[in-house]
Amino acid sequence: MNTEYNSNDDPLALLAWHIAMGVDEAISEETINRFNTDIPLPAVPNQQGKPQKTQRPTPVVARPAQATSGAGAEVARKTASACNTIGELKEALEGFDGGLLKRSAKNTVFADGVEGAPLMLIGDLPGSEEDHVGQPFVGDAGQLLDKMLAAISFSRAENAYLSNIVPWRPLGNSKPNSDILEMCKPFVERHIALAQPKVLVLMGGIATKTLLKTDDSISRQRGKWKKLTLYDTVFDVMPMLHPSYLLSQPLQKRSAWHDLLAIKEKLSS
Repeated sequence: MNTEYNSNDDPLALLAWHIAMGVDEAISEETINRFNTDIPLPAVPNQQGKPQKTQRPTPVVARPAQATSGAGAEVARKTASACNTIGELKEALEGFDGGLLKRSAKNTVFADGVEGAPLMLIGDLPGSEEDHVGQPFVGDAGQLLDKMLAAISFSRAENAYLSNIVPWRPLGNSKPNSDILEMCKPFVERHIALAQPKVLVLMGGIATKTLLKTDDSISRQRGKWKKLTLYDTVFDVMPMLHPSYLLSQPLQKRSAWHDLLAIKEKLSS
């Protein structure tokens, strides 16, 4: 270790600093640059007193700093638009720089259910259980959604397709900001365009406001048919209350049932 110091430095302070850094024993009267491969290292006796060859420490190379915000919306649009299949989109999303949002999540929550199903549902964002499993709508909210779908003869195993507006769980389940939503939206829009559902259900306020570009609350949007144009295709859209909200507000299940009946009628027409 290089122990050169300015003559104005306090030797006692330097000694205290070395001790704090873990230097508590002198093994040589002269300093040795152990990273210099041109200088042979001296043999150091082992516990039995026999000399043994010392190894040079491996230099640590710092990794380039990664932006916390990710690649951004413009790169996301170009990346998503270049995908021609749902498989390509999934692979592109998993390799995309989602910034701190993605690095803090355990899994990329892409989709579940049947690709190309007539009914596609987009939720808000993954919770802890979705992040752990890597699938959307699991846990109590997912079980309620499965029951809701079964009530109109649909299921993720046969004829429904599920995804989220945000594929990575935010730290502490915090609400994603506008930059995150704009970065994630191109992948969701391309996902919908490739899946080609007959009916698109937006479950929750975040998904509804992001895709329909509205500031109205989900309580004012739900139950009303909307139109969404993506890649020259017009989709019938029904905003609904999220299952997690229905668990906390069971009296709202009545309105959710009316929305489900409207969805069933649209799908059967």
